[in-house]
Order: sequence, then structure tokens, then C-alpha cells
Amino acid sequence: MASQIRNFTEGKILKQLITFSAPLFLCNLMQVIYNMADMFIVGQIHGKVGISAVSVGGDLCNLLTFVAIGFSNAGQVLVAKYIGAGQKDKLGKFTGTMCSFLFASAVTISIFSIIFQDPLLRFMRTPEEAYENAAEYSLICMMGLVFIYGYNMCSAVLRGMGDSKHPFIFISLAALMNIVLDIVFVVFLRIGAKGAALATVMSQGTSFIMCAAFLYRRRRDFELTARLRDFLIPDKDMLISLIKLGVPMAIKMASVQLSKLFVNSHINAYGVEVSAFSGIANKIASISNLVSAAMNTAGSTMVGQNIAAGKEQRVKNILKTLSVIGLSVATTITLIFFFFQNEIISFFADGDLSVVAVGEHFFGIAVLLFYASALRAIMNALLNGSGNTKVNFATALFDGIIMRFGLAILFGIALKMEYYGFWLGDALAGFTPFVIGIVFYVTGMWKKNMPQYRS
Repeated sequence: MASQIRNFTEGKILKQLITFSAPLFLCNLMQVIYNMADMFIVGQIHGKVGISAVSVGGDLCNLLTFVAIGFSNAGQVLVAKYIGAGQKDKLGKFTGTMCSFLFASAVTISIFSIIFQDPLLRFMRTPEEAYENAAEYSLICMMGLVFIYGYNMCSAVLRGMGDSKHPFIFISLAALMNIVLDIVFVVFLRIGAKGAALATVMSQGTSFIMCAAFLYRRRRDFELTARLRDFLIPDKDMLISLIKLGVPMAIKMASVQLSKLFVNSHINAYGVEVSAFSGIANKIASISNLVSAAMNTAGSTMVGQNIAAGKEQRVKNILKTLSVIGLSVATTITLIFFFFQNEIISFFADGDLSVVAVGEHFFGIAVLLFYASALRAIMNALLNGSGNTKVNFATALFDGIIMRFGLAILFGIALKMEYYGFWLGDALAGFTPFVIGIVFYVTGMWKKNMPQYRS
């Protein structure tokens, strides 16, 4: 049977980017939809207190996925590099190594997050009216972290091989299941935010099981010659490579999420209306990330393969194509939000005018978020795909810690711009990977791992 691994070192770049990223975009859309379903359905029944609880609990649980996302992204790049370098025989052993590492991480993080749940919620200044529901929501999600980690691992292997269609199918089924269970638990059984959390965990578990079963059944098509021993005893060299690339990506994810917790902890202190709008604003920002995240993921795989194959000009052409697509989408979303801002906010706030009023001056922040998302996707594709651990680590520090915390403190506290200042600082910090990426590109450091430049 023919191999299912896709080769991105040849062919039309625009067509490959669109066909590979389209399912990734739809996959991200489905994840946003079922995250929004929690907030929307709970908000319809429990109002702004319910929205605040899901927002705070969701922010906390998103923080805990930093290892899953960081190391699965690193794994995706390494899979792509093995393929580009013609080392497909290493795919099975690497998959086993990554799997054992991520499952051990999931169990460890779950235990510690449950132990320190209360201090974390207090750190976020969770409104007292929403505290109990936020605690119930986050506890259930913490107990289901292993499913999130497992799905990200399986999905990373498929994406690294150029298969973005099947992760979309699995997450779509999970999204539909989540919405149905939300209605059952929240609307009919009336168990509030914890019902939404149960729906989320059960749907995530289903997507992981389906994805893992698919990989196992099609292992020969994907040339995954893994043995049980590969899952029980990680390969030392492969684990070191995964850690070297994964740590900066995980630190970046963690620091970005921590900075968001820091920002939201100050925002939550302004009351339940501001806390509720903050949750809605985060969802609006996540919509802007849909295309850019898909392009980032697709671009990282394509760049990774072509750097390993030594195709310098093709990497440049990939980045040019990413720029055209990303900026066009950012402009389109900006126009839509300009004309329908109040309607979008009111939809999630269930017409609560006190929440809608908080967002009156949010348009400028939204525009910054849209374009920062597009620009950083272009350079993240290069930074991640290059596999340069030092630059990735520097980006993690500047983007996630120095700029995000620094600008939030500057505008929100020093300049006393209140919650608007915290949003402004977070939006401006989003341009950091683009600035670093430009320097990385112009200096030619990204060519370091190409065969013709290694000496």
C-alpha cells in the first residue's frame, strides 16, 4: 500500500498551504466552537456569573496545556524533519518516545494543579459570585488533562506527516458531542458550569481515542514501525532532541498563558461585568487566531521539511505566501468587526447592556490582536520549522515574559489605564515574535540546519 506521508519539498506552495491548512483551520474553528458553546450555553442559563466562571476556569485550564501544546508542536517539527531528511525509519521510535513523555507530563501536571487549585483561582482574583462554579469547572478539566495531552500527541504525528484531514474529522465529532452534552448537562439537568466541564472532558476523551485508534490501524500506511518497547522505554537521543526544541515552545506557551492570567487577574478585580466581557474578548481574539494558527502549523511542517532537504528558495516562497494569506484575512476580519462589533458582543452577553458597555472602546485593541496574530504566524512558521532552540528560547522569554508582563504593567498600572491598559499591553506584546523573526530571517540564522550550511 502507498505511503500516506506527504512530501512538501516539491509542488505548488499555495495549493499545498491551502489544502494542508484548510482542515487545520476547520479543526481550530471546531475547538473554538465547542469552547464558545460552554460559555454561550452556560451564559444563557446562568448569566454573567456563569460566563465569568467558565472564562476564569477555562483560562486556568488553558495554562495547564502548555506542555501538551509546546511539545506536540516540537514533535510535529521533528517528524517533518525526519521525513525531509529521508529518515522515515525513525518515525515509530520517536512517536513512542513522545507519547511516554507527554503522558507522564499529563499525570504530573494534573496532580499538582488539583493540589494548588485554590491558590491559582485566588491569584486570578476570581469574582466571589463566580468562585464556586469556576472551581467546579476547572477541577473537572484538570482531571481530564490526559485526554488533551493524548490528542495533541496523536494529532502532532499526523500533522508532521502532512495529514491534517483526520485530526479535523476527530475534533469535529468531538465538537458536536460537546454541544449535545452541554445542552443535556446545562440546559436539561441544570448542573451549571461543571456540566459544561464534563461535556468538554468527555468529548476530548472521545477525540483522543478515535485519533489513537486511527493511527494504530493505519500505522503501516504512515510507516510507523513502533514496538511496545518504544512506548515504555524512550529513546535517549530522541528524547533529548524533543526536550531541546520542546522546552522553549512550552515555556513560550506557559509564559503567554501566565501573562494572560496576570492580566485577567487584574481585570477580574474590576467586577463581574468586566470579567464577563474579558471572557468574550478572549473568544474574539481566538477567532482571529483561527487562520493564523492553521498557517503557523502548516507553515512549520512545510518549512521543517524544506530546511531538512536544503531547499532555501522554497522556504522563502513559503513565507511570502503565508504573508499574503495572513494579512488578507486580518484585513477582512477587521472590517467585519468594525461593522458588527456591538452585535457580536451582545450575542455572547445575551443582551446584557452592562457587559456590552464595557466593550465600547475595544475596537482598537481588536485590530491590534488581528494583525499581531497574522504577522506572528508568518515568523513562527520559520522559527519553529527551523528547529533553532536558542532563538525559540529567546522568543519565549521576550514574548511570554518580558513584553507581555512589562507592557501590561506599563499601561495597566504605571500609566493607570485600568483594564483597557492591560488589554493594550497584551495586544502589543503579540507582535514580539514577528520582530524577532524578521531579525532571524534577515541575518540568515534560519539556514543553520540546512545540509549545505552545517559545516
